[in-house]
Amino acid sequence: MRAAWFDEFGTAKDVLQVGELERPSAGPGEVLVRLHTSGVNPSDVKKRAGSFPNLLDDGLVIPNSDGAGIIEAVGEGVDAIRIGERVWVYQAQFARRFGTAAEYVAIDAHRAPRLPENATFEVGACLGIPVMTAHRAVFADGDVTGKTILITGGAGRVGHYAIQWASQAGARVIATASNDTDKAACESAGAHSVVNHRGDKVTAAVIEAAGGVGVDRVVDVEFGANLPVSVEVLKVGGVIATYSSTQIPEPKLPFFQMMYKDLTVRTIIVYAMPEAAKLQAITDIETALLNDSLQHRIAEVLPLEEIARSNELIEQGSIRGAVILATE
Repeated sequence: MRAAWFDEFGTAKDVLQVGELERPSAGPGEVLVRLHTSGVNPSDVKKRAGSFPNLLDDGLVIPNSDGAGIIEAVGEGVDAIRIGERVWVYQAQFARRFGTAAEYVAIDAHRAPRLPENATFEVGACLGIPVMTAHRAVFADGDVTGKTILITGGAGRVGHYAIQWASQAGARVIATASNDTDKAACESAGAHSVVNHRGDKVTAAVIEAAGGVGVDRVVDVEFGANLPVSVEVLKVGGVIATYSSTQIPEPKLPFFQMMYKDLTVRTIIVYAMPEAAKLQAITDIETALLNDSLQHRIAEVLPLEEIARSNELIEQGSIRGAVILATE
């Protein structure tokens, strides 16, 4: 099969290779998916750069956890009725070497949920890390109906979906953005207010947008950098649900300030989500797809041979929306 891989860490153009590898087969409890698309996420790019030093201990890695395609074969214990089913794939390159940047992937049948006919394979490749992360961030701490939620980086891959999940579930959403284009994207997704996160008046602007009483929860893209504002704008008993802290990876916590407000910090990564939370996310995603109620922002669709370029686009940080590889 045609596949991309790396067997050493380094820059995308130096270590990513494309060529022929042996096609996998479906083992017990697995399905063999003929992939049409593969989603490229920041975590995939960081792994290639060396964020997990032990990743290559057992040999080369086919990157990317998300994708979509059609089941061609099933392993022992999987109903053959699934052959021919359109699916989206998540968690393909976690605790295993072989991800979705290839023509085929063999994966646990539970990691290949059904993809409705009205959803494209490009959309299917967006559903794993971005949509499931957003779902967990919004709903992990209970019903959001009537809550006020601040979503930082609302025009980003996860933030864009978080706005939609929260607003469609009955929350009042305040998003942050830094320019008119991103502001418009947040408003289109369902944000009731959008605050410019640059400058020294962010806290006052968020509290004003929240009616002067603060917010119930924060869904946060930059935990360390945004922590001073988050602590100020949250009500007593509030929650910070965060999925990244790139700018300040080891933030200093204002412990007593947080304690006096009884704040909760929830860190989120799809791989560590409880299985029950994954199943609920999958159920809600299918419903949303069937109802065509989610907006999807796809910035680039590139051929597999341009995987290095896809990684560079993610690293540059200048695009909004998903970067997808066409693997067929």
